[in-house]
Amino acid sequence: MESLSIDFFQQPTLELAKNLLGCLLVKETKEGTASGYIVETEAYIGPGDRASHSFGNRRTKRTEIMFGEADYVYTFVTHTHTLVNVVSGPVEQPEGILIRAIEPVEGIDLMRERRRMDNLGDLTNGPGKLTKALSIKMDDYGHPFTKHPLYITSGKIPEAISKGPRIGIENTGEAKDYPWRFWITGNPFVSRKG
Repeated sequence: MESLSIDFFQQPTLELAKNLLGCLLVKETKEGTASGYIVETEAYIGPGDRASHSFGNRRTKRTEIMFGEADYVYTFVTHTHTLVNVVSGPVEQPEGILIRAIEPVEGIDLMRERRRMDNLGDLTNGPGKLTKALSIKMDDYGHPFTKHPLYITSGKIPEAISKGPRIGIENTGEAKDYPWRFWITGNPFVSRKG
């Protein structure tokens, strides 16, 4: 499968967060390939966004990749779960998009094995769940999404997109109310309805 071009990732962050919906997130491993349609994203607009890791231009070993080119993988660990983000925005303008949920497509048995569960509806409906199901790890940090083994390719165009406040960022002042979470309306694999 052909990955999306670098040009796709150079859209403004809020546009990219919407346009990633329906794209196919793919991870190839020795055990096999697993993939899913992206059904939910959250945008983080860098220096002025209190919910962003790069708020106030905070530059650390962890956030360094966010200051680079759009299309790179930004992984980090929270509550023992690895989460995966798409670096967005121009160079030196640290922005990113969290992939919150996917709809399983390929390698479903492999995903079930990795998650040690059979329930398809609960397999990838959260940012920590999808990384475990696809075997996305901290080793993927800094890898371009335009190259194998972890890449994004075209998928299907959503019929309707919903938006609302981001999740789990209650202590970030006004940033908690920004409507920068996007999801495919009515998709059963979205992490949280509404």
